[in-house]
Amino acid sequence: MDYIIHILPNMFSGLGVSAKIFVLTFVLALPIGILLAMVRISHVALFRKLAAIYIYVMRGTPLMLQIMFIYYGLPLMLHVQVSDFPAAILAFVANYAAYFAEIFRGGIQSISKGQYEGAKVLGFSYRQTMWHIILPQVIKRVIPPLGNETITLLKDTSLVYILAMNDLMRVTRAFVQRDFDTTPFLVAAVFYLVCTAVLTRILAYVEKRYAVYEE
Repeated sequence: MDYIIHILPNMFSGLGVSAKIFVLTFVLALPIGILLAMVRISHVALFRKLAAIYIYVMRGTPLMLQIMFIYYGLPLMLHVQVSDFPAAILAFVANYAAYFAEIFRGGIQSISKGQYEGAKVLGFSYRQTMWHIILPQVIKRVIPPLGNETITLLKDTSLVYILAMNDLMRVTRAFVQRDFDTTPFLVAAVFYLVCTAVLTRILAYVEKRYAVYEE
């Protein structure tokens, strides 16, 4: 117990770094993902294809590779040096925006065409239809897959250890290698499980909140 108390301050510090990456990625990737979903179903073929290619590349390559490309590749190709934290945020946002886009695209396309036609008859513009009629229903429908992706995002923050950032996973490994004790792994597991439990509760609340839009 004394050992756990001794390592907790550093573990919490590492958790703070992971939490920053998680929150910033979610806050930035979600609206970008919705925008990409709108482009993906737009009537302009060129925009649809460009969005489809972007999503295919982001989803088809490992997130770790994307992190390494931004941090190590950009300086070589474009002579642009990106520090570790911005590089991590850029990679995570670019990756998860693609996943969120596909989730929202599926949600939008699951809404019946009759609702668009009915809104048009009532004089709604396309923007008003999407904002007031379609998206509230889409949010309800995409909460389960969005929740799964959000939990995956939480766990994926551990990948930033390759940038030598003092996130939770890197701090944990440092203690294990220094003290030859696996206790920090157990503490880190508890941290991740608690965070996952909190996220699950929040998502359950949001799902219940939007149940009013159930068809």
